[in-house]
Amino acid sequence: MDITFFLNRNLDIPLYQQLYQLFKKNMHEGRIQKGMKLPSKRLLATQLSISQTTVERAYEQLAAEGYIMSKPRSGWFADYNDSDFILVKMPGTSSIKPKTEENEQSIDFHYGNVDSAHFPFSAWRKSMVSSLDQYGQQLYRPGNVLGELELRTLIAEYLYQSRGVNCQPEQVILGAGNPVLMQILCQVFGPNISIGYEDPGFPRTRKIFEVNHMKILPIPVDDEGICIQEIRKEKPSLVYVTPSHQFPLGTIMTINRRMQLLKWAAENQSFVIEDDYDGEFRYSGQPIPSLQGLDQHDRVIYMGTFSKSLLPSMRISYMILPLPLLEKGSEITSLYKQTVSSHNQLTLAEFIKKGEWQKHINRMRKLYQKKRAILLETLQSELGGQVKIRGGNSGLHILLDVYSPFSEKELIGKAKEHGVKIYPASLFYKRQPPATTVLMGFAGVSEDNIQEGIKKLKAAWII
Repeated sequence: MDITFFLNRNLDIPLYQQLYQLFKKNMHEGRIQKGMKLPSKRLLATQLSISQTTVERAYEQLAAEGYIMSKPRSGWFADYNDSDFILVKMPGTSSIKPKTEENEQSIDFHYGNVDSAHFPFSAWRKSMVSSLDQYGQQLYRPGNVLGELELRTLIAEYLYQSRGVNCQPEQVILGAGNPVLMQILCQVFGPNISIGYEDPGFPRTRKIFEVNHMKILPIPVDDEGICIQEIRKEKPSLVYVTPSHQFPLGTIMTINRRMQLLKWAAENQSFVIEDDYDGEFRYSGQPIPSLQGLDQHDRVIYMGTFSKSLLPSMRISYMILPLPLLEKGSEITSLYKQTVSSHNQLTLAEFIKKGEWQKHINRMRKLYQKKRAILLETLQSELGGQVKIRGGNSGLHILLDVYSPFSEKELIGKAKEHGVKIYPASLFYKRQPPATTVLMGFAGVSEDNIQEGIKKLKAAWII
């Protein structure tokens, strides 16, 4: 380990005593942990520009008090009983509280979770090794700033087949999650422009636009999707929508409303951001083509992610830029270089080429459809007419309107007391948030826990 202690030669305190105190302080605060090897006397003397004798005297005092020990031919090691110390919180860190038994048993209906237990780790590992064998030399070089061409080509092919998206690999930009890509878009359009934003809608994405000094215009959503009349009234320069599975309402934008939105964009030379964050998971009805696939005037920016279909921790998302924005978008993206590991990109490319991606999607669609059915059936049998379910035809979450005298905050608090975590819907609204509506994701909850969790909600809400 390197030591960067500052020894003040202007003090009356001897240097060895300062060094001893600094070591002791760092051990008490947990920065130097038991078993950690300390620098040799010669190395530490060189690093701190002091004599070896000074280091030796400090080490001897630490050893005499039981803080360190010497191992023959190995060196000096921290060897103190850390249970005797009360660890002091280090600057810039937060306290880590041990999980309580209650926390460990909580059933978490978080809308951002996926079922990681069914992720094909074996197939992914094979794809990772295969990508190393095939692209090993390529990993030594800086990758394409837009993302690895192999993966961008496969994404373009997949989107055409599954979502009707028409694009070339050159239009695909990869990023470490949608927030990174949204940040690039903000720089493409610049500050002070107005953006029509679904209300309710994603609060994180909305915040990204706000911090980039865009003017947010909340546009209401009805059963067919975003309201075109309000868009015509507000006249934004840009519109953000989630047409395949509106977040958080779960409504699917009708084909008629899609055509109206595209007509408005063409007439006003505006752009539409189509966020297809979980378009793979639709459980009933015929799929409707993406806005980008229906667009005839290059007015749609299409965005997607692998966070829902693979794992959120992979941080691989993509954006399809229309041709009028491609030059400027590529220029801005080049400032970031690659935000996603080349190895992860090429591993995913191998995963897709071997057919593992499609097999995984098919498995997960069936699994989530089953979990969704269990959730809806259990809600109906346990809570019946006391709740209304919204957005259950696609996606990985539902909205639950609860007919109860309790407020949203009270509903969530009482659920937590019974070991169930649910989430507020009001956070997603800029105007007129609902009073007793909660959000529940089901992808990351086991089938047994879904049923148990609903029974606990019934007891918590005294329904």
